[in-house]
Amino acid sequence: MPSASIRFYAELNDYLPSEKRYASFVISTSDSSTINDLISSLGVPAAEVDLVLVNGESVGLQHAIKENDRISVYPVYESFDISSVTKVRDHPLRESRFVLDCHLGKLAYYLRMLGFDTLYRPDFRDQELVSISNDDQRILLSRDRKLIEESPIMRGYRVNETDPKLQVVEVLKRFDLFSSVQPLQRCLQCNVFLLPIDKETVLDRLPPMVRERYEEFQTCPTCSRVYWKGSHYQRMQAFVAELLSANQPLPE
Repeated sequence: MPSASIRFYAELNDYLPSEKRYASFVISTSDSSTINDLISSLGVPAAEVDLVLVNGESVGLQHAIKENDRISVYPVYESFDISSVTKVRDHPLRESRFVLDCHLGKLAYYLRMLGFDTLYRPDFRDQELVSISNDDQRILLSRDRKLIEESPIMRGYRVNETDPKLQVVEVLKRFDLFSSVQPLQRCLQCNVFLLPIDKETVLDRLPPMVRERYEEFQTCPTCSRVYWKGSHYQRMQAFVAELLSANQPLPE
């Protein structure tokens, strides 16, 4: 029975037992084993793998493993463009657009606050989530391990934290998104970009105190909600600053 050495990098190690994390280890394979067979047998979801090197060469998930192969398996690295080398899928997992399951409504709100294109509806069914993820090339975020590991998705991540504030930090770290944050540019309800609007146009929709104190306004082209830089805006700015202060790299 052939054997090969394999090492997983970054957060892919979270799926491994402690003795196999952040180190190369030897594993026996069958004569017909592929990369996909091997990583699946170790409990690592193929949906989270973006680059596989065998003996230093990029290969696809259906690559057949040979005796003494040296295999390195990497997750998505949002900060690096691997489009010229990856053979795992047609397009590397670098565009950070999301679709979230029904349990992650607050996380969706936070991701939109940070400027990320995030689809969320509390009535999304699992099959809808899978279809949206694959058709729109969105990363599916869920707390459901079975949905992430057993569904035919190309892009997915199981969120481990239960507190929404910790969840958004986890996602920022997982996809190396701290430098991509563009806060307070999207409608928190509709996910679309806000547009500037003249004060006179929305004057009859503003509370009296807002009319007196503020001159700059934005509106959502979908729901027509009006935004201004009041106390709520200041609180959100402080919240974003707090999230960004958590920018500590994951161990390699």
